Amino acid sequence: MQIITKHWQKNPILAIFIIIATMGFQAYAYQNLTNKKSQANYQYPFELSTSKSSIGTLSKEITFYQKRIQQHPEDGLDRAILAKTYLKMARTSGDNKWYTLAEKSAKESLAKLPFDNHNALLVLAKVAEARHDFAETIRLSNKSLQIKPDNQDALAMLATTNLAKGEVKTASIFANKLVDKIPTLNSFLLRALINLAQGKDKAAIEDFQSAIASEEPGEIATSAKVRALLGRFYLSRGKYDRAKQLFEEALRILPQYPFALVNLAVLETELGNYQGAEKYYAQVVSLSTEKGDKNQIHTFDRTALIGIAQVKKLQGDISAAEKYWNRAEKSFREHSHNSDNPKGIDRMDNTIVSTYRGHKHNFNHTHDHKHDHKHKQNFGHQRDLAKLLLLRGHSQDLPEALSLMKAEVKIRRDAETLDTLAQILYRLQHPRKAKNIYQEILNTGIKDAKIFYRAGIIEKQLGNSEQAKTYFQQALRVNLNIERSHSLGFLTLP
Repeated sequence: MQIITKHWQKNPILAIFIIIATMGFQAYAYQNLTNKKSQANYQYPFELSTSKSSIGTLSKEITFYQKRIQQHPEDGLDRAILAKTYLKMARTSGDNKWYTLAEKSAKESLAKLPFDNHNALLVLAKVAEARHDFAETIRLSNKSLQIKPDNQDALAMLATTNLAKGEVKTASIFANKLVDKIPTLNSFLLRALINLAQGKDKAAIEDFQSAIASEEPGEIATSAKVRALLGRFYLSRGKYDRAKQLFEEALRILPQYPFALVNLAVLETELGNYQGAEKYYAQVVSLSTEKGDKNQIHTFDRTALIGIAQVKKLQGDISAAEKYWNRAEKSFREHSHNSDNPKGIDRMDNTIVSTYRGHKHNFNHTHDHKHDHKHKQNFGHQRDLAKLLLLRGHSQDLPEALSLMKAEVKIRRDAETLDTLAQILYRLQHPRKAKNIYQEILNTGIKDAKIFYRAGIIEKQLGNSEQAKTYFQQALRVNLNIERSHSLGFLTLP
């Protein structure tokens, strides 16, 4: 300060320069420190394991308990543990046949041990949730809570199930109860997602931070998941740098984590880096063909194929885009036919791999799909297939997409499901019906730039220019890059 005073007396201009330079340096230092602090907050604080995929470990567990059951066929507890291990395998591998095996083992466990068997009940509840049989999920979760009132899994399922049904306030009650009773990484993460569904961004960010602060050694998968979900939030707000940091940290924790890879691909696509996007999508698809994992279906495979199709379309290569859309569609349809048939799944995997490798096939998306509706979509792929048909942009696909979504909204009415239905209705020239659906979504309080923007487009077509302007302004307040997304065709609706 004395130096500045001295210079001020001799040379006021030089003194002003020193003050500005000092302030600039302090601002830079503070920003640099803030960025480092921000990164440190999201950095995984524990030593990372160098072990490979947990699929091998789960396979050994399954073999162990199968042998135990052979030795003690009347033991209900071992069957419940085996059912839980099958369930873990289903979630780790993305192969739905393990859900079927988990359900079978849990039912056998209940037959052997019908009283106080909350582990078997929870497995059945989780299988029902995977099938989107939410009424059964709620029934079984409540039954489990009668045995064990503070059970984290049961409370979590009641929260997620109500969220999927569009009962956001009820979901929030269960999430708050869960955090109060068991303030863990999973509890805070679930409440963060429910807060986002209500437009409570500040509360959601606090819960994300609390989740990360609550993590413990060994929670590798969930630690990666919480960062990827937080990254997805920042991506939806157009904050690409922060989103990328989080996705990369998730991949450092859990290398080749498909959810993080897919979101990195979306980010690169929005930035116009199509080569980078394809690279990330290709990594996801290639995971199912790696050694030791050849016969597993990965949930994100189809998402990646659709993503590559979108990138090809943006590059003007419509022919290549059609090939990837067709591959994804074929996978959806064959998977729905074989979801309860483990042997059928193995056969189907070979088909998917061969088509990805570029082998010729006679699949044609214009074939008659009427028979597909007769097959039960056991693990919730109706919406995903409808979104594919919508994104591809063929008018002849829209009636089937509408039929799929009319069935889906009877089961769940979350924002993503309703948004998909509204887009299809708009494309089928039903803007007023679409408007009503967007009003239902926005009544939850959700702050989603794409939903605001689509609602604005509909209002504009209906001649409500002031309301359209309001929605467009709300979209820009959430994400300044939303108009760029619209120009690239990411909003689908027009």
